[in-house]
Amino acid sequence: MSIQTLYTAATGMQALQTKLDVIANNLANVNTTAFKKGRANFEDLFYRNLPLPGTPDAAQQLTPTGIAVGLGSRVQSTQTNFQQGAFQQTNRELDVAIEGDGFFQVADPTGGPPLYSRAGNLSINADGNLVIGSASTGRLLEPPISIPQDATEISVTSAGVVAVRQAGQTALSQVGTVQLARFINPEGLLKLGENMLSQTDASGQAILGNPQQQGFGSLRQSWLEASNVEPVQELIDLISTQRAFELNSQAVQAGDQILQLVANLRRF
Repeated sequence: MSIQTLYTAATGMQALQTKLDVIANNLANVNTTAFKKGRANFEDLFYRNLPLPGTPDAAQQLTPTGIAVGLGSRVQSTQTNFQQGAFQQTNRELDVAIEGDGFFQVADPTGGPPLYSRAGNLSINADGNLVIGSASTGRLLEPPISIPQDATEISVTSAGVVAVRQAGQTALSQVGTVQLARFINPEGLLKLGENMLSQTDASGQAILGNPQQQGFGSLRQSWLEASNVEPVQELIDLISTQRAFELNSQAVQAGDQILQLVANLRRF
C-alpha cells in the first residue's frame, strides 16, 4: 500500500539526515589538528516476505524465489577513518606529530582513566610539566615530563626522548621519554571532544610503548598532523546525499498523491 511508502521513505530520510550530520561535522573540522573523519554506514530493515522462497506451488514444485518487500533503511554505524593526515611544519619546538600508529596518553584532571589524543600541540604549565595545549583544561602528558625553568632549548627525538639544554650548559640533558598507546580496535574508542578519546570495551586495553618500537610510529618535532578530511570528497558526498534525500521526499509525495486519489474515488 502507498501508506507503507510513506513510512519506508521516511526511514531513508532519517538515515540520510544522520549522514548529512556526519558530513557537516567532517567539514567543520577540516582544520582541526589530527582530526579523523567519520563515515555513516547504512543497513536495510527487515522484509515482508509473501511468500517465502522455496514455497511449494500447485504442482508441489519449490519456488526459486519469493516476494520480499523491504521496509526501509537505518544507520548501521559511524566509523572513524584513522588514516594518516598531512603534516604541517610549525617551527615550534613543542609541536609534535605522530607519524604512524599511536596516541599520546594524557591524564584526566577529574581522576578518571587516561585519555588519548593524536593532537601534539604541547605546552608547559606553571609547574613546568608538559601538557596538551588547551585554554580550558590542563591535561598532563603521561608519563609526566618536567621541563626545568632555566631550559633554553627543548629537543624531542623521533624515538620520543625529550632533552633540554639549560642555561650555561652546552650538552643536552634527558628529562623523559614520550610514551605512546595503541589499540587493537581504535574505531572502538569513545570520542569525547576537545581532541580526546577514551578507552572502551570495544577498543580493547591500551598497549603502551615507546615510539619506533613494537609497531609504534615515530615523532616529528616542530610538526603537527593535519585533519585527514578531504574537502572535495566531502562536498561530493554532500551533493549525492542531498539528492538521495530529495528522492526519498519524492517517494513520500508520490505515496501522498496515491492516497489522495484513493480518497477522492467516491467523487467519480
